[in-house]
Amino acid sequence: MWSFFSRDSSKDFPYEFGNSVQQFDAKSIWSLHRGKRKGSNDEVSVFTYDIKNGTDIKLELAKAALKRLKTLRHPSILQFLDSLESDKVLYVATEPVEPLGTHISKLAAEGPQRDLYLAWGIFQITRALSFLNNDGNLRHNNVSVWSVFINTSGEWKLGGLEYVSSTEVPMVPPIKIPPSLELYDPPEKNDAKKLKTATKCSSDMWGLGCLVWESFNGPLKTRGHLKNIEGIPKSLAPLYCELVGAAPAGRPNPADVITKCRKPGGFFKNDLVDSLLFLEEIQIKDKMEKIRFFSALTAQIDNFPDNVCSIMKKKPTSIPRYKILPQLITAYEYGDAGSAVLAPMFKLGRLLDETEYQKRIVPCVVKLFASTDRVTRSRLLQQLDLFISHLQPNVVNDQIFPQIAHGFLDTNPTIREQTVKSIIHLAPKLNYNNLNVEVLRHFARLQSRDDQGGIRTNTTVCLGKIAPHLHPQVRQRVLVSAFIRAMRDPFPPSRVAGILALAATQQYFLLSEVAIRILPALCPLTTDPEKSVRDPAFKTLRGFLGKLEKVSEDPSLRESMEADVHTATPSLGNAAATWAGWAVTAVTAKFYRSQSDTARPRPPLTGKTLSKPASLGM
Repeated sequence: MWSFFSRDSSKDFPYEFGNSVQQFDAKSIWSLHRGKRKGSNDEVSVFTYDIKNGTDIKLELAKAALKRLKTLRHPSILQFLDSLESDKVLYVATEPVEPLGTHISKLAAEGPQRDLYLAWGIFQITRALSFLNNDGNLRHNNVSVWSVFINTSGEWKLGGLEYVSSTEVPMVPPIKIPPSLELYDPPEKNDAKKLKTATKCSSDMWGLGCLVWESFNGPLKTRGHLKNIEGIPKSLAPLYCELVGAAPAGRPNPADVITKCRKPGGFFKNDLVDSLLFLEEIQIKDKMEKIRFFSALTAQIDNFPDNVCSIMKKKPTSIPRYKILPQLITAYEYGDAGSAVLAPMFKLGRLLDETEYQKRIVPCVVKLFASTDRVTRSRLLQQLDLFISHLQPNVVNDQIFPQIAHGFLDTNPTIREQTVKSIIHLAPKLNYNNLNVEVLRHFARLQSRDDQGGIRTNTTVCLGKIAPHLHPQVRQRVLVSAFIRAMRDPFPPSRVAGILALAATQQYFLLSEVAIRILPALCPLTTDPEKSVRDPAFKTLRGFLGKLEKVSEDPSLRESMEADVHTATPSLGNAAATWAGWAVTAVTAKFYRSQSDTARPRPPLTGKTLSKPASLGM
């Protein structure tokens, strides 16, 4: 429950807030609170200044900071939302952040992905300083871990604008409040001679050097510790020494820092920074650039830091989750990158909790399945296992399956085959009509008429895999006929698939059916020209004969052996423990590797075949 300060002036402020961040209070004239917008509960941060108990100097600094925050708009500067000023308090609402200073120890102790993330953070602050110094002709005068904030996207934002001054007037170092911030003041502050040689950016570059040191080493205790460069990466060490150089004129311009560090081998030159900068500029990239980028992004994501620093109390900071994923969704919905976006989008989707996934990914998936682009449809089918668990049965049956079903009739063999394979993932969520009527109707046609042997084979394999999900009456009517048909296929792998499927689903057959239909169908295969067919045929024959022999010796076993025939939820685990365990393993392991993806497209099939009932009858 969020407590609200009982001040009359707060009635007009559309935000409520709770306790302050204690460590920050000692490093700023402001108090920082976690808050929410009234009504929407959108998270924010609220900076408060107590005018009544403050001083005129502090009030002047607070008002100056508010003025700058309102007028300075830049991706790497803290985002202003709203403010309220009364005779008692000054409130400033910003995007939800927490100060870098409160977590600098943990950040410096992060693992191997740390340097990637720190490069991005330091780059952002350097970019903000370049904007101030070069574009705005302003000095920040207060760069430290206490003026840098991290948002939920893992981005570093420059705040602490109380001491911003124009570069067009002589450099006059401000008096910091609280005095502990003077630790970050440049050494020329008390040297009038050196102060005359200061450039428009020399004081901010000293602050940037302090920020770099603390990012890799933890809190700075004394200025003398800056001489220790052991924790600084080798690619950054020479530039760091320039930043904390004693001569103000020798410190580089922030624009030059970016240029140097973005060159090959530079500290800002890595996959994470490259990717995030590309996403920031994606609107001006051409189609081929986008396709190349997204195609490479999938492999790079594994090396990106996920929860780099759990600073938000309710949500961890995550660059992939809050920075990259929204950009990918937007890129697909409004861009021209096409199906290349899908792989990284689904990969990052795994970072979302279920509520977020339903809100952000599922609508996108539904829209994608309606696409007429073959490449998009193919990639969706290939990656179905990445998101099927998040799809509700009603969404699958009403919105997704009708689109997928078109693939059974596609003229492209690859699409037909991938559509067949997708049923493995869809079957548990399909309703009676879609699974027992529509799917089986398409399977009957594909198994008996498709010109691709691999597709006929994999249709049989898939039918064996989804057998537990079929209605018992449908299953009893369909399976034997379908598998016997496969055993008569001219394509050897299809015959093997039929044999294996029979063995793997043996618990669904009445013993009378085994004797009358299955054994007579298996016997001819013992003389098949292909040894790969003969071997499983003999093995399966022995299994079924053994089953019949056991019942002959002990008729009471019939009931247990036929227990699953009429069961709606049979146990595959029990089946795997029988003589047919080898076949269960073979069928469930993998599909036949078909060459249909290289086959030439065939003319579309006529609608006449769709009238066949879902019996798969002989």
